[in-house]
Amino acid sequence: MAVSPMYADPAKSARDIFIKGYGFGLIKFDLKTKMKFTSSGSANTESAKVTGSLETKYRGTEYGLTFTESYNTDNMLGAEITVEDHLAHGLQLTFDSSFSTLAEKNAKIKTEYKQEHIDLGCDIDFAITGPSTGALVLGYEGRLAGYQMNFETAKSLVTQSKFEVGYKTNEFQLHTNVNDGTEFGDSLYQKVNKKVEATVNLSWIAGNSTHFGIAVKYQIN
Repeated sequence: MAVSPMYADPAKSARDIFIKGYGFGLIKFDLKTKMKFTSSGSANTESAKVTGSLETKYRGTEYGLTFTESYNTDNMLGAEITVEDHLAHGLQLTFDSSFSTLAEKNAKIKTEYKQEHIDLGCDIDFAITGPSTGALVLGYEGRLAGYQMNFETAKSLVTQSKFEVGYKTNEFQLHTNVNDGTEFGDSLYQKVNKKVEATVNLSWIAGNSTHFGIAVKYQIN
């Protein structure tokens, strides 16, 4: 069954070529175990800053439950509880929270409902003044259309509105998006073969600058 992707996902393959696999000036280490324990660390050779994180994950498959706990060297503690496909097929409910030594506390409820041609999501911040985000993606035979909005509860106002359309196959992806009617973006992704991937990104702001990027990725091994 072909499930429509979440709003942020249609152009993921094109973005990954630009941001993944380039570690100049950065040393990164990742460790994953079969016990769902993950450790990662990185060191910036210019600033000499070392960062690290730990993550543990527990799954209760009988109830569709996943519990994740994380901690990083910025003294940020995170906890996430997810229930998937238990209340209804395709429905995922998540409680996501984070705490820091600076007394910063964040918590939100995330919901996502996925079926063959639709992906519907809504994130609600526990803070009274926090934003709520809603997104809808429709897909049929590789064609995609999506809309995302941010609603500021304190102002009772829609503060951000995004629209996207695209076409996606296993080897080819075309994506166009418009943010608030002033920011425009296009991306083209092509998987040439098992080792070569190429992408072109173009973005511009009404009455302002234009950005253009082209990247090619070759997998040696």
